[in-house]
Amino acid sequence: MLRELSIENLAVIEKAEAEFGANFNVFTGETGAGKSILIGGINAILGQRTTKDIVRTGAQRAVITAVFDDVPAAVAKKATEMGFDAGDELILSRTIASDGKSVARVNGRPATAAMLREIGSMLVDVHGQHENRILMSADNQRDILDNYGGITPALEDYRVKFRAFSRTARQLKALQDESRTRALKAEHLTGVIEELEALNIGKGDGDRLEQELERCRSAAKIQGALFGAYTALDAEERPAAIDMLKSALSLLEGVADKEPAAAELAERLDELIPEAEDIAMEISSLMNEDRGGTREEALSDRVSALRHAKRKYNMDSDSLVDYLDECRSELMTLDGMDGEIERLTAQKHELAEEVKSLAAVITEKRRAAAEKLSDEICGQLAFLDMPNVRIVIDVREDKVTINGRDSVEMLISANAGEEPKPINRIASGGELSRIMLAIKSVLADADDIPTLIFDEVDAGISGRAAQKVGIKLAETARKRQVLCITHLAQIAARADVHLLIEKHTENGRTFTNVTELDRDGRRAELARIIDGDGKSESSLAAAENMLSGT
Repeated sequence: MLRELSIENLAVIEKAEAEFGANFNVFTGETGAGKSILIGGINAILGQRTTKDIVRTGAQRAVITAVFDDVPAAVAKKATEMGFDAGDELILSRTIASDGKSVARVNGRPATAAMLREIGSMLVDVHGQHENRILMSADNQRDILDNYGGITPALEDYRVKFRAFSRTARQLKALQDESRTRALKAEHLTGVIEELEALNIGKGDGDRLEQELERCRSAAKIQGALFGAYTALDAEERPAAIDMLKSALSLLEGVADKEPAAAELAERLDELIPEAEDIAMEISSLMNEDRGGTREEALSDRVSALRHAKRKYNMDSDSLVDYLDECRSELMTLDGMDGEIERLTAQKHELAEEVKSLAAVITEKRRAAAEKLSDEICGQLAFLDMPNVRIVIDVREDKVTINGRDSVEMLISANAGEEPKPINRIASGGELSRIMLAIKSVLADADDIPTLIFDEVDAGISGRAAQKVGIKLAETARKRQVLCITHLAQIAARADVHLLIEKHTENGRTFTNVTELDRDGRRAELARIIDGDGKSESSLAAAENMLSGT
């Protein structure tokens, strides 16, 4: 619960501190004293949006600090998950600079406003006059029903399946929309693959084919050179180089026994002759190769086709080989899309059945909870001096959405015999306030938020109704901490802790103070609320009777 609140330099509040009791706490004060500013400070602590305008004129910053104790285990766990040291106590603070920048802290460690909002939403539920608009929204009416009926876990399971269904449906539609484009792409890839496969080339073949074609075109010159080299080495009709080498070897061997150097030269020459003979044989083999005719024509056709492909695709021959592999891979992927469409179609159908089944369960739960919630709200409203008001929660099947397949609408019959009509059309401000209080009272057992704050829940009511609202707030405060800003003595008299918000002027500056009242102070304040002055004997007597419960 909220134990302490400290405010510095917030609007007209220079410095104020307040301690709260565990049950029913009320704030009273004249209009404009700063009650709404106090709520604004609490909202800042809860991570709501702030502006530089809330900083007191002349101050560099506003600082709001709240101390919470008896922190629920779920809140402590959430804070720990966020990286904060959390136990039975949490200290939330917010500093707003005069330039609009703000700094948040949780137990002294830096935090973001989003972190404050998440933690704050588990600690405090603030209900102001504008919160009555919650009842105007069908989505909020559905959320109220789901919270009451404990439907949220089932709804989360449903949403997991619904999101999977939606994701699958989007993927399937995208593939189906791309089917024509995919067919054109596959046709293009098939043409490229056929063209490149016809080249029948591998890495390095481009340069090799160019060189081979050049040799074919120089066949006559090559053949003449080979013939001349061969005949010079090993011709029969005239002395050739090999015969002359053999003759020289014979002469050197003839004098080797007389001249040692001649023997050495003979050995070297003997090693040279086999190499010359081997060269002559390889030249003879090269002379027999086909370098013209059909070979040149075939090579010319291949090289011409390769050159055309290189120009067409602006790639060298090795890159064409890589491109062919890429096209084959992409075509295989496209061919597999038909199978993917079949798979996604089956998956979509399966998920649709699961979503339908889960939605049916949620519908059944909502209808059961709607009847029970309607009865409990009507019971609360009867106590709040609205005995003839009938609330009906209409649950109808609608299109399937992330929230199920139901349309949920609260209907109200304000007078006996009238047909229930949408609550957002006919309920008055006072009725909305009491209906919301009735809902909060019913939901008090359905959630574990330790602190409820009501900002002028008494709007539009008076007399007996106000007295009943006070009783109901006090009853609610037995289960959790309640803070209430009120202008009605009937409500303020029921409080366990009564805080007075007063505004005064010093040296041309406005100041607001928050003071906890003792019994005499409470009697004086209740008397002021009753007659606007609080000095008459009758108003003081009435205030005393209220405090005494008589």
